[in-house]
Amino acid sequence: MISKNTIDQVFETVRVEEVIGDFVQLKKAGSNFKGLSPFSEERTPSFMVSPVKQIWKDFSSGKGGNAVAFLMEHEHFTYPEAIRYLAKKYNIEIEETEQTDEQKEQANERESLYLVSEFARQYFERILHKTDQGQAIGYSYFKERGFTDETIKKFNLGYSLDEWQAFTDEALKQGYKIEFLEKTGLTIVKDAKRFDRFKGRVMFPIQSMSGRVLGFGGRILTNDKKAAKYLNSPESDIYHKSKVLYGIYHAKQSIAKDDNCYLVEGYTDVIQFYQKGVKNVVSSSGTALTPEQIRLINRLTKNITVLFDGDAAGIRASLRGIDLILEQGMNVKVCMFPDGEDPDSFAKQNTFEELTLYLEENAQDFIQFKASLLFEQTKNDPIKKAETIRDIVNSISKIPDRIKKEVYIQECSRIMDISEDVLFSTLAQINKKEFQDANKQYKQEQKAFEVIKHEQPVKKVDVQYELEKKIIEILLLYGNEVETFEDLLLKEDESGELILEPTKHEVKVFEKIYLDLQDDEMEFTNTSFKQLYYTIIDSLHQNNDFKVKNFINTVEPELAAEITTILMEDDRYNLDDWERMNIYPKGKKHTIAQLVSETILSLRCFLIDKKVTEFKNEVIKENASDSRSVLEDVMNYSNLKMLLSRKLNRVL
Repeated sequence: MISKNTIDQVFETVRVEEVIGDFVQLKKAGSNFKGLSPFSEERTPSFMVSPVKQIWKDFSSGKGGNAVAFLMEHEHFTYPEAIRYLAKKYNIEIEETEQTDEQKEQANERESLYLVSEFARQYFERILHKTDQGQAIGYSYFKERGFTDETIKKFNLGYSLDEWQAFTDEALKQGYKIEFLEKTGLTIVKDAKRFDRFKGRVMFPIQSMSGRVLGFGGRILTNDKKAAKYLNSPESDIYHKSKVLYGIYHAKQSIAKDDNCYLVEGYTDVIQFYQKGVKNVVSSSGTALTPEQIRLINRLTKNITVLFDGDAAGIRASLRGIDLILEQGMNVKVCMFPDGEDPDSFAKQNTFEELTLYLEENAQDFIQFKASLLFEQTKNDPIKKAETIRDIVNSISKIPDRIKKEVYIQECSRIMDISEDVLFSTLAQINKKEFQDANKQYKQEQKAFEVIKHEQPVKKVDVQYELEKKIIEILLLYGNEVETFEDLLLKEDESGELILEPTKHEVKVFEKIYLDLQDDEMEFTNTSFKQLYYTIIDSLHQNNDFKVKNFINTVEPELAAEITTILMEDDRYNLDDWERMNIYPKGKKHTIAQLVSETILSLRCFLIDKKVTEFKNEVIKENASDSRSVLEDVMNYSNLKMLLSRKLNRVL
């Protein structure tokens, strides 16, 4: 168990914007940060992080909470795991008890797969460094590749003994179950026999963006023609090849900082680049690039530079990956190394300065690269040249941004010496939805400005829901503030008319709200708000130093998500930097008393309306002679509403 003091220390130290910034590229938006949602496919940022409140909200998926909630949602951590991850990130000592056999059994299946994978990582590392075979074969191989001890340790490189079940026997001995060894693919089970999948291979752990071991890549070092040179873990509940990028854990901060990601093909390419000092590099691990992998990069940067081997046989197939990147609305550059070189060998033979200079000078825009590559192959063959041009225009059609499309069409026209009209016409044929033909383009742009009538049903506003939500927001933001309130006492004047007599007094906001609602016997109708209301009131009553960022850490995840929705809703539509234009709007904090009074009065008016409607329905239903008393009640309530509307300075 983790002690409460340790958990409190983690929450006090953690900065939500720093934690989320490791996974999502955040950009300043006033006092908050904005980024693309990591939980859905979107091109317009709707993911918001508040450093002041230490919470986040994803408006595309509805999820929200604190730093721990983000890790639990994004990385599928359990609560203790999220605390451990944050403690490690912020160098906080954490007390942990050793897991008993009973606790291991209680761990869910997914967690068991993570535990087995982490054990395997540690085992393969130990074999590499602590055994004669590991040193003579595995360690020697890594040293031959030019990897330093620091790099070998950084990437947790290891070695699997060239024995049929050495790893499996050790894992079973340590209490790990054969079913999880099989599900991770570390052990192959055939009838009564068990084999180590990665027997006699150097090991490359494949980690998630948060550093959890998802699977492994293993390279064989013998000349066995029957065995695959590289072998990856099979698909499992925690490892999906199409959603993972090798090196993303080590590269994420550099990618966001440099606003660019280098994409290579192999494990050693990544490691060699990283060791040389170019750290913003990842690999698709030999598999074809997928939209999921591209979106992983898209969270950190809009810019990808694809690096090709100088003699890559499947370069045309690799070009299809560029189209996928373009479809995601990203900017693509391509860099090819000299004949006979790959990213690994080139980085090994050059200094950091030489490597970065080569990348800078030789990285081409995708259209220049594709045109020069394909044009070289067509020579003087007009048919092949036409096919090349269509191929390039097809890539341009993948780009969602219309302005970029036009710029690239112009560039293609210049490089290939062909008219823009012909290219636009070709583009229209490829993508009829966006371009009917070159001649209609202007009309389409004008049409975008026309007002189009949409017959949509008007969504009715739930007034009581909105007012209850506003009360919760006020309590969270200003509950402990002391304000001067002008209360209204309902009295009869000399003629018997109802009047409101104002009286002023100082009181805390939460006390004012609580007493007003209690006096009027007003109850929350929304179940979540009702639960939140009493929880907040109780916390404010007991804690003079109430802070939202601390309070949110103590409530259930469902309530935490509700809180973030309430607090971030206004920020979603706020216009920032007014002061820069010499406009100084009056913020909510300067009118707390007025905000509280108006919200309570509005709720009272709404409930009066509701009561009057009930009385009227009662009169209609009963149609009785004694309905006079009911009508008098209706009149009294209507007079009260009129008085309240005067106080609110608006017609109700």
